[in-house]
Amino acid sequence: MTVPKTPVLVLDSAEPELLARFYAELLGATTGPAPGDEGLILVTGRAGVVLGIRHDPDHAPPSWPLPEGSQQAHVCILVEARHLDDAEREAVSLGARPVAAEGDGSMPGSRTGLRRYADPAGHGFVLSAVPEDVAPQAPRADIP
Repeated sequence: MTVPKTPVLVLDSAEPELLARFYAELLGATTGPAPGDEGLILVTGRAGVVLGIRHDPDHAPPSWPLPEGSQQAHVCILVEARHLDDAEREAVSLGARPVAAEGDGSMPGSRTGLRRYADPAGHGFVLSAVPEDVAPQAPRADIP
């Protein structure tokens, strides 16, 4: 039997409240302290905890993407293809900084289906277009 676990990707930030608010607004989520760990802010969406934000007064933004094309750890946000442009406008209005957009030929009339950004603390994240039928949904109540 596997012991139940909740994986959480934790991002460091000199201003954790601001970064948590950025992701909460971008993802339509809420924020709150982690039970038993007041130094960790959890960003919780419809499907459960999605990110943790921890205070690091000496945080230095990562260099992403590296010129050599190395994939570093980053947050990947799946968006229905038809909503990708709106998601991009929303992310930028909340403080995301565009890093790169790659033409992959999958979206006629659009420059790309994969768009890279740095969040307000400099962490990398991507908006990745997915077909409507594979976009994540809220968890079903009958599945534990």
